Amino acid sequence: MALLKLPGKSYNTDAVNPFVNNVFDNLFNETFISDRLVTRVPAVNITESVEGFSIELAAPGLKKSDFKINVDKNIMSISVEKKEEQTEDTKVYSKKEFSYTSFSRSFTLPEVVDYASIDASYEDGVLAIKIGKKEEAIIAKRLIEVK
Repeated sequence: MALLKLPGKSYNTDAVNPFVNNVFDNLFNETFISDRLVTRVPAVNITESVEGFSIELAAPGLKKSDFKINVDKNIMSISVEKKEEQTEDTKVYSKKEFSYTSFSRSFTLPEVVDYASIDASYEDGVLAIKIGKKEEAIIAKRLIEVK
């Protein structure tokens, strides 16, 4: 079987319509698909110590006033509602990944939580929440003597 080149037409689609190739490149680009499949919620680290719990939420590019932390019964919700402002931008991006949009994360608090001792701070792009335990939940350390 022989392949024949047809005379008279140029099949270089970049010369005909570069926009079409650009759209298809973006449509089938792996980052385009993966960006749409990954939910845009910040990563969280949760640790437990004898005194209480610690939640660290990675949320760079925000301000302290952007966060809302609510506790309702045993559910703690952390949310940010940031409205995107439409501005005239003369820059032409080949890729734009900065995205500061709204999100909400909820956590179920255990029974040992002291609701009066919940503190939050935001520094260097990390929201840190310290949650204390009730006094009766803190196990006292002691040395037991063998008789």
